[in-house]
Amino acid sequence: ATPEEQVREVRDAEAYYGLMSRDVFLAAERLRWLHFPGTGIDHLTSITELMESEVVLTNTRGSHAPPMADHVFGMMVSLTHHLGQQRDDQLAHMWDPGKYTGRVIELSGRTMGILALGDVGLAVAQRARGFGMTVYGAVRDPERSRSRHGGATPPNVDELWPVDRLDEMLALCDWFIVTAPLTSESKGMIDRRRLGLLKEGAYVIMISRGGIVDEDALLDGLRSRRIAGAGIDSPAVEPPPKDSPLWDAPNLVLSPHSSGLTREMFDGRREIFKENLGRFLAD
Repeated sequence: ATPEEQVREVRDAEAYYGLMSRDVFLAAERLRWLHFPGTGIDHLTSITELMESEVVLTNTRGSHAPPMADHVFGMMVSLTHHLGQQRDDQLAHMWDPGKYTGRVIELSGRTMGILALGDVGLAVAQRARGFGMTVYGAVRDPERSRSRHGGATPPNVDELWPVDRLDEMLALCDWFIVTAPLTSESKGMIDRRRLGLLKEGAYVIMISRGGIVDEDALLDGLRSRRIAGAGIDSPAVEPPPKDSPLWDAPNLVLSPHSSGLTREMFDGRREIFKENLGRFLAD
């Protein structure tokens, strides 16, 4: 459990399951395979020696997608139905339906844009279809994305947009959902200019990684009410400093990187590791 124990135990290990620090990697003398229990491996790319080594790196894609997609819609409904305010009213023993008259917003008929259509993005699209939304997906290579689905547009997605036309897609979005991994390509991709391209009164949900969306620009959009609301499960700095403006931002739902933490997700992680372990032992 401790870094010292990990350094001691990893020395003769051929396989390692978990989040690895650089010190632990450098202590490994026989390592052949590292299995990461999450999906996004950005925390590991800073270990240059790992990236340059022959150690096989696998991740646990798939099991996180359903709960993370559920969390997206939990944030969306919370924002559009002002459930945070209604909870405050409940605790204050206040009953005032007139306070919400005309302020609740329906999801049906709205347009959603999703940045990246991996497992999480596709799970979000599936749920959006159930809510009667039009769904656009921005991907690096639309043809490759279609080829993965038999030459057709991915299920529950109305239209694919190449990332180099992201600006055009943003202008159509009532909801913009970030499900992309944090890479050198995606870091800072949604800057102040691009946030300014969103529809007036659009919403932004960041469910994958911080660092992709300019948080200062997002906060300015919330304060000016040009952006109607936002949800963040993974800010750029975790946890945010005590004096971070994220804590008190208007119409922002902030969760502590907890969107995927279901029992089913942990079961799924174990099943993927067991499958990979069998393959590793079979060479």
